[in-house]
Amino acid sequence: MHASQGRSAGLGLALASAFAFGGSGVAAKPLIEAGLDPLHVVWLRVAGAALVMLPVAWRHRDLVRSRPVLLLGFGLLAVAGVQACYFAAISRIPVGVALLVEYLAPALVLCWVRFVQRRPVTRAAAVGVVLAVGGLACVVEAWSGLSFDAFGLLLALGAACCQVGYFVLSDQGSADAAGGSEPPHPVGVIAYGLLVGAAVLTVVARPWGMDWSVLGRDTAMNGTHVPAWLLLAWIVLLATVIAYVTGVISVRLLSPAVAGVVACLEAVIATVLAWVLLGEHLAAPQLIGGALVLTGAFIAQSSTPKAPSGPLASGPGGERAAAEEQLPTGRAAS
Repeated sequence: MHASQGRSAGLGLALASAFAFGGSGVAAKPLIEAGLDPLHVVWLRVAGAALVMLPVAWRHRDLVRSRPVLLLGFGLLAVAGVQACYFAAISRIPVGVALLVEYLAPALVLCWVRFVQRRPVTRAAAVGVVLAVGGLACVVEAWSGLSFDAFGLLLALGAACCQVGYFVLSDQGSADAAGGSEPPHPVGVIAYGLLVGAAVLTVVARPWGMDWSVLGRDTAMNGTHVPAWLLLAWIVLLATVIAYVTGVISVRLLSPAVAGVVACLEAVIATVLAWVLLGEHLAAPQLIGGALVLTGAFIAQSSTPKAPSGPLASGPGGERAAAEEQLPTGRAAS
């Protein structure tokens, strides 16, 4: 696969992932309003996705022996950590503030790449992050009901750090390819990450106390009755399985920094879907913020990364091309 083709495919997958992740809140809100605890919805989401991915986990069971640390880290950070920290944060601070803090992750990814991995980053990527984060402040209207609960803000920052873990760990496949070794299969990593995340969230959410009868009833979505099981299927299949797989492969084809900025579109998508499906209208600042996020994501993804400076680097040519060539074909969604 040529570098330009890989970049285009990566951008498409990153957008698909943002759309899939962005729809999770729209599907989850009616379930929560119907009586399910937010943590129980998170557990259903992750446990259901883990169940769907069990055949994939069995097929790639060699990863348990060859990459146990990667699987454990992905499950703890990219799956359980993000979900648990975010839902704990919104119990103490406004949702908008928590979402904005969580989506500081792209800026933190750039810091990781620049100061920990000691790899150069483009000015365009940095400008894209600034625009995207500024736009997010408008999208979520962070100035509304701002709370200074220190622990709540710390939990939201924990969710952002776990997001960084998602992007950095997702890039490990291309890192291995750059070093000359065969990268772990991305879908296998996701399958075991979901299994680890489900195990951790089972302890946190304690689903044995959940009101299971809610899943057999209809829920209200902006005046329309929708079966609860259909919304659960949306959350499990689209907003989790497809979202994670497309997201991980997009990181390998792009880079953690660029994919992280494109992922900021999730907040815009979530807001638009809430407007269309839940009747939550957009205000003028949110429209302006959405335009800023789109602009920032476009600037970041259209910039050409500088030449890699180390074995963990990944760019549009050389090591990145080698990583792309080792990605299995025939995967319509990641």
